[in-house]
Amino acid sequence: MLPAQSARAQTFTVLHNFTGGNDGGTPIGSLTLDAAGGLYGTTIAGGAKGLGTVFRLVRSGNAWQLYVFYAFNGLNNLEDGISPYAGVVVGPDGFLYGTTHSGGDGNGCMQWHGCGTVFSLKPGRTVEQWDEIVLHRFGSADGSNPYQGDLVFDRAGNLYGTTRNGGAYQQGAVYEMTSNRGIWTETVLHSFGGSPDGASPLSGIVFDQQGNLYGTTSGGGANGWGAIYRLRPSGAGWSEDLLYSFTNGADGGAPAAGLILDAAGNLYGATQGGGSGGGGTVFELSPEAGDTWSFSTLAGLQGPSSGGPNGGLVMDAAGSLYGTTSGDGVDDWGSVFQLTWSNGAWGYHSLHDFTGGMDGGTPESSLVLDANGNLYGTASLGGMYGQGVAFKIAP
Repeated sequence: MLPAQSARAQTFTVLHNFTGGNDGGTPIGSLTLDAAGGLYGTTIAGGAKGLGTVFRLVRSGNAWQLYVFYAFNGLNNLEDGISPYAGVVVGPDGFLYGTTHSGGDGNGCMQWHGCGTVFSLKPGRTVEQWDEIVLHRFGSADGSNPYQGDLVFDRAGNLYGTTRNGGAYQQGAVYEMTSNRGIWTETVLHSFGGSPDGASPLSGIVFDQQGNLYGTTSGGGANGWGAIYRLRPSGAGWSEDLLYSFTNGADGGAPAAGLILDAAGNLYGATQGGGSGGGGTVFELSPEAGDTWSFSTLAGLQGPSSGGPNGGLVMDAAGSLYGTTSGDGVDDWGSVFQLTWSNGAWGYHSLHDFTGGMDGGTPESSLVLDANGNLYGTASLGGMYGQGVAFKIAP
C-alpha cells in the first residue's frame, strides 16, 4: 500500500453544475476532447425527457457554456435509447458515436425498456440540436446493457464495444459494428461464459499494433473476481486468451476500469476493490518471452470496498498515471490521483479529494488530458444542485 503524499499544487474548477433539468443530470461517462478544445459528454438522467443527454462544453471567455445536442426519449420512442452510461467518441466522419445502457426495444430483449442501443449523432439544422441515427438495438442474444466502456474505431472505420449482459451465455459480450453503404451490422466476437472465463465487462477494449483486443471483466475468471482478456483474430473468427485472473487479495478484484497500452506493449488498469488498503488497486501487466505475462501491483488504494476506480487511467508523456476513485479520499466522496515513477518506486499523489458539496462527489469516469497538462472529468453527484459536475484540474 502506497502512503498518501501531500497533494501537489493544483487548481480545481467546476466547469458546469448539472441541474437535472434540460441540461441533464448524473454524468457517469467520460469526456471526449475535440480538436477545438471543446468537451463532449453524456448524462444518464435529465434532459427534456428525463432519460439522459449528449452535451458539449465550450469555452466562452473565462467561463464554459453547455449545449445539449440530444435528449433521449426511449420510453415514448421505442427505437431510441435510455441512459448513456458511456461517453461519446468522434468518428472519422466527424459524427459522434456512443451507446445507451437500455432502451431500444431490441428483438428478443427480456427487459421491458430494452437492452440498449448503439447510436450516432450528426450535425442538424441548428448548432445545438444534432440528429440521431440508431445503428443497432441490442436483443439479449447479441449482447445487452452496454455499460461505461467507450466505443473504439479500428483503422478501417469499424466500431468495437462491450455489453455488460447478454450474449450466448448471458454473461456479456464483445462485439463489432461494420458499415456497408451506411447500413451497420453487429457481430458478436466473443460471448463470456462466466468462470473460468470472464463475465460482465463494464469497460471497453483497447487495440495493440497487431490488431489484438484487450479488456477486463468485472466477474468470472479462474477465481470469480474478474479477469484480463485478449481477443486475437483467428481465421474467420476471434480466439480468446485469459491473461490474468484476479483474486481480490493484494492484486485487487472486480475491475470496472478498462486498460491503456503504452508504447512497449505494457497494459495498465485498476480494480474497484481488494488490494492492501481495501480500496482497489492500480496494476501493470507486462508481456514476457513465450507469450507469458507478468502482473505487478503499482498501488494499493485506501478506502471502502468497491470505492476504487470505476474509470480507466490516462498516462502523460512522462509516464505518470492519473485516475479517479469513487469513494475514498478525506471525505469518502472520491478523489483524483496521480502516480509517478521516481527513484525506482511509484509515488501516490492526491490531486483533489471530493467533498460531495459544491465540488461534486463520486467521480466514476475516466479523465481526459489535454496538451497543456489539464485534466477534465465528471463527478456523478454533488455540485450546486446535487446532480453532478464537470470539472477541470490545472497544474
